[in-house]
Amino acid sequence: MQMLLTHPQKRSHAAVVQPVGSLNAENAIRFQYQLNAVVMSDEHSSLLVDMKQVELIDSAGLMALVNVLRLARSSNKRFCLCSVSRPVRIILELTQVDKVLEIFESRAAFNTANC
Repeated sequence: MQMLLTHPQKRSHAAVVQPVGSLNAENAIRFQYQLNAVVMSDEHSSLLVDMKQVELIDSAGLMALVNVLRLARSSNKRFCLCSVSRPVRIILELTQVDKVLEIFESRAAFNTANC
């Protein structure tokens, strides 16, 4: 899985990570470590994961997201998703992970909510 990191904008104080491909057992641990590093950085107060290029997520990918959420909360930081594809959203809803994560329709919606 490729990941693109956009450094925080001064106005939003959020780092944006855009994973590409599937989030599964093959890459979930590496993905989690990369997100953990962003969360632990003192450069920002929020992490937004733009999921628009993630086609598939499995249980390992879900655990990675939940573990990063736990770390973010324990660090008093915000962890959000945006632009979640329909197939991934269905998995989040079926597992009720959507109940614990903040999910925005788009980056613009996240930015509007955080002005």
